[in-house]
Amino acid sequence: MQTETRYADSGGVNIAYQTMGEGPQDLVLVHGWASNIEIYQEEPAFARFVARLASFTRLILFDKRGTGLSDRVSDMPSLEVRMDDVRAVMDAVGSERAALFGVSEGGTMCALFSATYPQRTTALIMCGSFPRRIRAAILLA
Repeated sequence: MQTETRYADSGGVNIAYQTMGEGPQDLVLVHGWASNIEIYQEEPAFARFVARLASFTRLILFDKRGTGLSDRVSDMPSLEVRMDDVRAVMDAVGSERAALFGVSEGGTMCALFSATYPQRTTALIMCGSFPRRIRAAILLA
């Protein structure tokens, strides 16, 4: 299920995105640290996964800044900057509210987005994600 790649402007950086399906609910899939929305479709299991999601939602996929077809960046953007890319893509496709599905570090970004923009978030799904990136001391009571 190949779809046309388009670009959203996020603070002067072009963010590559695709939409699939026409369901009543928007679902934004936020990948982990690396992605390429056009090559993903070549992997049969992932192609089946996104086709299933697109069968009951309008699925929104994008490459984070610095990865895949999105513009390269010279520095490591903050979580807040990368979270704003989600907002830019949602604005570009006309999505007022969406469920967010974050994989790995994408889950952390989705959690921040949902806390920052609760009015634009209908649900938060996290898969293989983590609450923090740095080990913390465990306090036992």
